[in-house]
Amino acid sequence: MTTVGFIGAGRMGGTLARLAVEAGYDVVLSNSRTPRSLKDKVAALGEKARAGTPTDAANAGDIVVVSIPLRAYPTLPVEPLIGKPVLDTCNYYPQRDGHIAVLDTDATTSSHLVAKHLIGAHVVKAFNNIYFKNLESLRRPPGAPDRSALPIAGDDESAKAAATSFINAIGFDVVDAGPLEAGRLFQVGTPAFVAPYGGPGTPAGTDTIRAALEAAKQ
Repeated sequence: MTTVGFIGAGRMGGTLARLAVEAGYDVVLSNSRTPRSLKDKVAALGEKARAGTPTDAANAGDIVVVSIPLRAYPTLPVEPLIGKPVLDTCNYYPQRDGHIAVLDTDATTSSHLVAKHLIGAHVVKAFNNIYFKNLESLRRPPGAPDRSALPIAGDDESAKAAATSFINAIGFDVVDAGPLEAGRLFQVGTPAFVAPYGGPGTPAGTDTIRAALEAAKQ
């Protein structure tokens, strides 16, 4: 069975970990504190979950989800992630992360910063454009007429295939926006960021997400 490592176990990471366990994955959770701080969360997830350090999660994961404040990306372990699909859920918020000049000037993207740090990893931008509560309310089985879609972007096709398989398993269709550079199309402030899913959680299928990505190009 595929193991998913989580570096960051807050609202987004914790929600995704629960959905992963319910879909049959084994998970390893980590945060910036200690494995012991995750004792209650792991107990609630059951026998398919365990806690570890970020390096433990990186080593154990066939797929690794990074869900941390962007400012902390330099702390991500590098060597254990070489060759692995890394799903980057991070967003840039200057009021939280401090100003990062290359992002303020749009010279690069937050996912490119992560990828530049994680030399040898296969970074896929995913899950950053949806509110964590909507992951819970909008998940649907394959083929459901009201199934929502999530955009992804990445430069490695095999990593995007792994991301697609995982996202499908936890209840969503996928729209491949293109290379990692296309992550710009669903970052904070774009038409594809949060709005397609509505406040309380409105289904947004593949056509809706594709239209939002196209609008972001304008």
